[in-house]
Amino acid sequence: MTIDWSHFTPWASLTGGVLLGLASALFILLNGRILGISGILGGLIPPKRYDTLWRLAFFAGLFSSPWVFKALAPTNLLSAPRIDAGVVLLIIAGLLVGFGTRYGSGCTSGHGVCGLARLSPRSLIATLAFMAAGFAVVFIARHLL
Repeated sequence: MTIDWSHFTPWASLTGGVLLGLASALFILLNGRILGISGILGGLIPPKRYDTLWRLAFFAGLFSSPWVFKALAPTNLLSAPRIDAGVVLLIIAGLLVGFGTRYGSGCTSGHGVCGLARLSPRSLIATLAFMAAGFAVVFIARHLL
């Protein structure tokens, strides 16, 4: 195994993990809710009275954060991501993620970050399952196709 040193980003990954963990902890402490993206989005469909505004604000912050980061960060700090997939493959992948999220009763942020932090056995099993599936897909795509 070799490491692709040009794409190896331990400090950016560590910083992102710390920020995600901090955001999850603050969200549950201040709101009493799990920071699971699928659950927050699912609460908008259908919208519930007195429960919509914070969910919309959450997604506004989620979607606007790349532009805020780009405006505040130095220009050479981060390059644009490259996605080596066509539109059809991305749509199929998105549908499979949505199906898996519904089937697994939560998403990676809900189970992998918040559920594991609460020592939930169900979240441990879900996290092991989606990580194993991810490893298998990457192995098949990179080594067998």
